[in-house]
Amino acid sequence: MSLTSMTGFSRAAGAQGPWRWTVEIKCVNAKGLDLRLRLPPGFDRIESEARARLARGLSRGACFATVAAQRDGAGAQARLDPRALEEIIAVARAAAAKAGLAPPTMDGVLAVRGVVEVVEAADDEASLAAVCAGVLTSLDEAIVALIAARRAEGAALQSILLERLDAIAALTQGADDNPARKPEAVRARLAAAVAALLQSGRGFDESRLHQEAILLAAKADIREELDRLKTHVAAARALIAEGGPVGRRLDFLAQELGREANTLCAKANDVSLTAQGLELRAQIEQLREQVQNIE
Repeated sequence: MSLTSMTGFSRAAGAQGPWRWTVEIKCVNAKGLDLRLRLPPGFDRIESEARARLARGLSRGACFATVAAQRDGAGAQARLDPRALEEIIAVARAAAAKAGLAPPTMDGVLAVRGVVEVVEAADDEASLAAVCAGVLTSLDEAIVALIAARRAEGAALQSILLERLDAIAALTQGADDNPARKPEAVRARLAAAVAALLQSGRGFDESRLHQEAILLAAKADIREELDRLKTHVAAARALIAEGGPVGRRLDFLAQELGREANTLCAKANDVSLTAQGLELRAQIEQLREQVQNIE
């Protein structure tokens, strides 16, 4: 199973009778699965099913799904209220005769509110159910296309992650092989430091000074950090090979790699080791930035 990105976009369209619709889905990074669905008026009946289908196809990411629907053709109908028309004509004629004015015209009477009502043509239940089923089918198509887009981006991210892990592994091995870590080099640096202190003539206890030097040498050893770095790199490679929704676990490993690199820099007692530790931190930060996109 390959890695999947959390970002992607897809679109699907359909038609049923006088209805046309489009479905668009956009996904971005998120800690969990956040579904936001926007439906046109009259389609609330499919909201729960649409959310269920989105949840089955996606496991992580902020998902914005929008359905836009339009009814074509003669969608509006005019309804005339004969009783209201007769009453208004009678009242208007009586008022006009009393005032000595011309009788009312038809266009004037029809303009009175309530005489003519324009209503949208209504679909029967079977027709509306068929339209809703078609919208859900288009939603499925959009989900399939979105998953394909996220997997394509995930494949590209997988190559980048493996490159970062290779760089981290190489830097870790380079720090392990650094001549400054060899026992003789450590002894030479400590001996030089002890000699400089003794020559200062401040009355240091030589045996005590040597004991402190040994303790400092033990604290400065980065063997444990190097071993953990190698272990975390191996675990990250195994997760990438496993594939699927492993973004959270990869993010945890990236955090652990960062902690070990920070400790290595703190313990480094040589300029070359410090430089390698700083480069390690830079590569690990780049790794973590890319991991944030993985589902």
